[in-house]
Amino acid sequence: MAVRFELPDDHSHVALVTIDRPERANALDPPTLRELAASWERIAGDPEIRCAVVTGRGDRVFCSGMDMKATIPEAQRLARGERVSPEVFEGLRAVSTALLAGFDLATPLVCAINGHARAGGFDLMLAAEIRIAVPEATFALEEVALGLYPTGNSTVLLPRQIPWVHAQELLLSARPIDAAQALEVGLVNRVVPADELLDTAFDIADAIASNAPLAVRETRRGVRELLGVPLERAYPLQEEFGRPLRRTEDAAEAARAFAEKRSPVWSGR
Repeated sequence: MAVRFELPDDHSHVALVTIDRPERANALDPPTLRELAASWERIAGDPEIRCAVVTGRGDRVFCSGMDMKATIPEAQRLARGERVSPEVFEGLRAVSTALLAGFDLATPLVCAINGHARAGGFDLMLAAEIRIAVPEATFALEEVALGLYPTGNSTVLLPRQIPWVHAQELLLSARPIDAAQALEVGLVNRVVPADELLDTAFDIADAIASNAPLAVRETRRGVRELLGVPLERAYPLQEEFGRPLRRTEDAAEAARAFAEKRSPVWSGR
């Protein structure tokens, strides 16, 4: 398996997804794309999973993007109208879901960036709400150097997440930045030593998963949907998102738990 999916016993309601092709710089070939897409579909469809963590195997690369030998030539053949195998076609068809480009995970995602994040790996990182990186990580969007348009998340999400000038430099220069620069421009939340990476990611994921699941999901959705909405429309929409939550069993449980000085037990209803 090129992608490992785990539900760690010591991290309740948290899923761990690991891209497991270190010998190929965790590059995305068609089977890996299919497996990665299947992992996201499983998480999106399981209300018991309240947060997910994604990382790469090894100590050098998080994800180098599309496999230049196994994926790019096949994609070019398909673009020319040539026949590809059914397995390859399914992998290419899964690209958008695998990169979470237009596919809503509906669940908060923490990205543990264990090394270089390039091209499609950068795109996948952009879909995460929280990002933790090791000092050795680098970040680059190299599509324009290959004569390609970056069709994942980068032209859609990057200018919404970091200042315009930094987004344009990454997109147009194809030059990498290091972890310190990524932290400075707000691309990542924090930089930690490699031996603390997963512990830090799980600490955040556990904190998210410990909160009321409906409230977390709706807050995540609200932030995404209200981004770019004019203020006069955003405030009424915010009320629309929040009103149903005040009538949930979890809201009542939170009030009871506060009065009884105990931790709430969430039902997700």
